[in-house]
Amino acid sequence: MLDLSLIVIAYLLGSVSSAIVVCRLMGLPDPRTQGSNNPGATNVLRIGGKKAAAITLLGDSLKGLLPVLACHLLNRPEWVFALVGGAAFLGHLYPVFFGFRGGKGVATALGVQFGWSWAIGAAVGATWLFMAKVANVSSLAALISMSLAPLYVWLLWPANELIAMQVLITLLLIWRHRSNIANLLKGTEGRISDKTAE
Repeated sequence: MLDLSLIVIAYLLGSVSSAIVVCRLMGLPDPRTQGSNNPGATNVLRIGGKKAAAITLLGDSLKGLLPVLACHLLNRPEWVFALVGGAAFLGHLYPVFFGFRGGKGVATALGVQFGWSWAIGAAVGATWLFMAKVANVSSLAALISMSLAPLYVWLLWPANELIAMQVLITLLLIWRHRSNIANLLKGTEGRISDKTAE
């Protein structure tokens, strides 16, 4: 019952859309109806500025981090770490509180990775920062860093359950970025510097 409770709580916490909550509290437009229509930090940056985006980013990351930290505190087995992290990520993508219309999951996935192991999170985060600096495209940085995440998990915490869950998270994240991939192939994807990257 404890393990099932952790999984359910992780999904429900993941279902709390930081972008929508922040925009409502700050009197901003619903991010699902503005910009890219994506309830994520980058779209909040576009419609509400850096402060709102930073709060959204923190909230989305904590949704992934906190449930996994609970697994550490309660000394749960690795399969619970995997399912709790996956549940938090799925909650962000398909939130029960917001009609199952969620974001693309990058910040929440990073929170899960930091929860699993600070070294995994740091490796993924450093890859994102490097690619963002080099390419100046948020979606490309996310796609590359999350595509490398299964390798980082394999190197730093080679538990089959975690590797499999990270592969699933990566595949879902790539699927959620399919419109960005199309824009990248066409050369029309926005850049971080002009606040139009999705």
